[in-house]
Amino acid sequence: MRFSSKNEEDYSLQLTSLIDVVFLLLIFFMVSTSFVDFTRRMDIQLPQSKKSTEVKSTENFLLEIGVERKLTLNGAEIMLGALERQLKEMRSSLSRRTLIIKADKRLDYGFVVRVMGISISAGIRDISVAVKQ
Repeated sequence: MRFSSKNEEDYSLQLTSLIDVVFLLLIFFMVSTSFVDFTRRMDIQLPQSKKSTEVKSTENFLLEIGVERKLTLNGAEIMLGALERQLKEMRSSLSRRTLIIKADKRLDYGFVVRVMGISISAGIRDISVAVKQ
């Protein structure tokens, strides 16, 4: 039978505190990824507004306009020439009536007005512009 002497040092790793740290990191990353907006398709800087109202209806069209004049309609990329036809098709097949435009603040005002005019000619009368407060 062999007895350990008092001079021998214990070189084993204490895994309890290491496992605690790993679990804390796991919880941190799980919580922080839940705040990511997965509906956003483009990097758009919205203009600021002092007063705004929140649209809570899920029955809306979402049109995003990037600074390069790139358009996405409900997450699908679309060309400017096909926008009116696509809006007419979507409006007739669904009960959605409101168009929410998320336009980059660095985009020129005339292009946004042009897109709004195309939307009105497609039969959409309720148009909202997204801003950050």
